[in-house]
Amino acid sequence: MAEELTYEQAREQLQGVVAQLESGDVPLTDAMKLWERGEELADTCDKWLAGAIEKVEAKKES
Repeated sequence: MAEELTYEQAREQLQGVVAQLESGDVPLTDAMKLWERGEELADTCDKWLAGAIEKVEAKKES
């Protein structure tokens, strides 16, 4: 199993994926793979952010 990325690592990789896709120089099959990777990275970022929000909310309640 691959090591889980930190929020910062996932965000940085996602920015790279977006830049490649925005360049328009990627063949369709590669663009589709990049899009899928971008979705995975976005999910990772969302999970990190949700966890951070949960911790902040728990702190507020205590």
